[in-house]
Amino acid sequence: MSNKDNDDLALPMIGLYEISKVLGATLDLEQALHDVLNILSSYLGMRHGAIVLERGDALEIVAVAGMSLKLVRSKTIPYPLEAVARVIATAIPMVVPDIGDEPMLSDYAEQTLDFDGDSVSFFCVPIRTSAKPFGALSVERTWNPSSRYIFEHDLKFLSMVATLIAQSVSLHNKLTADRERLLEQNARLQKRMEDTGKPVSVQGLNDVIGTSPAMAQVAAQVRQAAPTKATILLRGESGTGKERIAHAIHTLSPRAAKPFVKVNCAALSETLLESELFGHERGAFTGATTERKGRFEMASGGTLFLDEIGEISPGFQAKLLRVLQEGEFERVGGNRTLKVDVRIVAATNRDLETAVQQGAFRADLYYRLNVVPIFLPPLRDRGGDISMLAKHFLEAFNKENGRHLSFSDKALKVLETCAFPGNVRELENCVTRAATMAKAETIVEIDLACRRDTCLSSVLWNKRPPPPVKAQPAPDPEPEPVAPPAPEAADPDTDPSGRLIDREMLLQTMERCAGVQAKAARLLGLTPRQIGYALKKHGIEVEKL
Repeated sequence: MSNKDNDDLALPMIGLYEISKVLGATLDLEQALHDVLNILSSYLGMRHGAIVLERGDALEIVAVAGMSLKLVRSKTIPYPLEAVARVIATAIPMVVPDIGDEPMLSDYAEQTLDFDGDSVSFFCVPIRTSAKPFGALSVERTWNPSSRYIFEHDLKFLSMVATLIAQSVSLHNKLTADRERLLEQNARLQKRMEDTGKPVSVQGLNDVIGTSPAMAQVAAQVRQAAPTKATILLRGESGTGKERIAHAIHTLSPRAAKPFVKVNCAALSETLLESELFGHERGAFTGATTERKGRFEMASGGTLFLDEIGEISPGFQAKLLRVLQEGEFERVGGNRTLKVDVRIVAATNRDLETAVQQGAFRADLYYRLNVVPIFLPPLRDRGGDISMLAKHFLEAFNKENGRHLSFSDKALKVLETCAFPGNVRELENCVTRAATMAKAETIVEIDLACRRDTCLSSVLWNKRPPPPVKAQPAPDPEPEPVAPPAPEAADPDTDPSGRLIDREMLLQTMERCAGVQAKAARLLGLTPRQIGYALKKHGIEVEKL
């Protein structure tokens, strides 16, 4: 087999891999679909793609590539919606070897295609998860009539892409419906709390207090992912409640009756961590006087929560990877292979993507852990939850200490203005400290540490909260060289790339790539998401390029 044949086989696989990463990296469906079309254009030479979805009783063009979405929706570009509607209605793919030979596509071909004499084929495949399609993916591809070109290969590939899109759209719709339902429920809970003066929790997540939209989204993701066997990676700053969310995932799963076992990976050395997780045989090391089961065996049939997973050493990462891949291991000092059925929930506040790029964290382990990422919002982004949480912690303090304390309205307003860089954990400490030192039954402003100049949080964080952990697409195994950073400093709170591309360089690259963001991303060693951010930051309109 020639190198060219190998490349022809490898490109579709690389394309599917990149597409699956894009679809799994964001909840912004339309942006993800746009990035999918860019990948098709960048990796596979496909042009003028479009994705159409049913919205109510009508068909809506939700994403395009190589064209202006505004012009397509306004029908300035005569996109063949009638032909696409037929594909959706019949569930039969449409393949036109030469777009100029099909009357239904003639107007579209005249205004959009100019490929210097090459033939242009048109593909349209249904998007569906069951028998009835709810959308379609269409693309055009140029080909030389004198070369060997097999349409069936492209058709099969596009059908696989359409299946990935269908699964993502279905999941997005479920999450949206669940989120809306939870927001309605949370509005009722908020009203009930205001009526009774007592904090209430989200149904099914009794250990998680909060009714803010940010927490409603987390709750929707937890309720969607918990019943599955998928590995979940909880991301977020320290103190955001990752352990409570992990326990909620276990409680809402079919494994709820089995053990929930937790391990703090940062608290143990590599040797101790290996013994703690895998167990050891008698005589395996000095002091091992008896056989001991590890946490994996203890959690069999249930859930194992690996906290601070980003802190494990490179040597132990390889050992953990084997367990996640094969579900088997040996105890320290033993040679008998043990198999376990354990659901993994991991958590970290580290930027794992940067750690992978720097070689501090294995890329293959990253992909094994980052199956379903859930990002926990910092407390400062949970508008309205601070008062509810403060009352909850005070009620717990009262029960434990036989007190009957309450907050004054002004004290609660002071708490609501705090940034709480330590998040929920810091708020709990603040409430406990104020309750302990309060001299009356009502906690007032002066009882709070910040009103006594004894709160060290502002000093610790230099009066600024730490930047939140950002969702970033996984890096390529062999990233291309990146362009040198521009002199202008990037905003670490918003710029996913950690730097800002020079405007002139970005313009030149986008013009060179005919406005295709995925191609520009590859040339600059970035991701389509980072290119999109840079375009927005510099005020560059892709439609005008």
